[in-house]
Amino acid sequence: MSPGDLDQALCGIEIPSDPNVLTGMLGFEDAGVYRLDDATALVQTIDFFTPIVDDPRIFGRAAAANSLSDVYAMGGKPLTAMNVVCFPIKKMGVRVLRRILEGGLDILKEAGVALVGGHSVEDDEPKYGLSVTGLVHPGRIMTNSMLHPGDRLILTKAIGTGAIATAIKGSLASEPAVESMVRSICALNRSASEVAARFGVRACTDVTGFGLAGHLVEMARASRCRVRLESKDVPILSGALEAVSVGMIPAGTHANRKFFTSWITTSKVISPEVSDLIFDPQTSGGLVLGVPSDSAGKLVGALIAEGVEIAAEIGGVIGPDEQGHVEIT
Repeated sequence: MSPGDLDQALCGIEIPSDPNVLTGMLGFEDAGVYRLDDATALVQTIDFFTPIVDDPRIFGRAAAANSLSDVYAMGGKPLTAMNVVCFPIKKMGVRVLRRILEGGLDILKEAGVALVGGHSVEDDEPKYGLSVTGLVHPGRIMTNSMLHPGDRLILTKAIGTGAIATAIKGSLASEPAVESMVRSICALNRSASEVAARFGVRACTDVTGFGLAGHLVEMARASRCRVRLESKDVPILSGALEAVSVGMIPAGTHANRKFFTSWITTSKVISPEVSDLIFDPQTSGGLVLGVPSDSAGKLVGALIAEGVEIAAEIGGVIGPDEQGHVEIT
């Protein structure tokens, strides 16, 4: 769906809630959080998508890592997962389905998450993902709405997965580009989340379908602040610039730009290719962490020390803004 479609569909509909719902349908958060008691809250999320690579096992790994990411983005620890499977079993056969599920299990084992069930339906197009449940302390939740003026923004993965996936479909992706994308989409955000929690980070989102620009808009709007993104500092996957330069731009890029442009000002000096990648829809992207400026360098160092390959300072919060706005320079 395009950004905003679900909001329009739900407009005017009463949504059931509960005083213990700490984050839910009415915000821009990555997952729902329900308080059980003063020390424990459930984190719940679900995500699934169609294949972006030809290898079924890699698809399963990427889909599982992507599903777990929302729990990590809330500062939580995922505990259990349930498979969500849509699959044309008569056309593609059991072997392909098995490989997808094996890929998902690879990631669940790496994350220490138990598979407790799932649901499958026959469908013309394969889709796979997980419903995930985790735990977080109610007082240590990381959310979109906790940015403050003076905070710096740290990104923990390079962008460009959407463009490279489109190039793969067009048989125009180089081997290094495919390798860089696969490495990124299969990497868990667990270490980045755990380091952020140790630093007391409270502002966080993960970068997925709305692209870096769209998710920064959500943070800016939720936090009622003005964010500046410094495009020269944004890490880009190998091969992504080449992909967009030859027109390998996913439809989601255009949808993101159209929907979020009301909250974004873009400098004229930014190249069209870099601009496209900033709006590029990501699969299993990194975390954006908001931290006080005096902690940014230490956080970057700690992330790298814990094996997070990318930890880049990409901008900051330049002031309050009731409407929420992002300046891309």
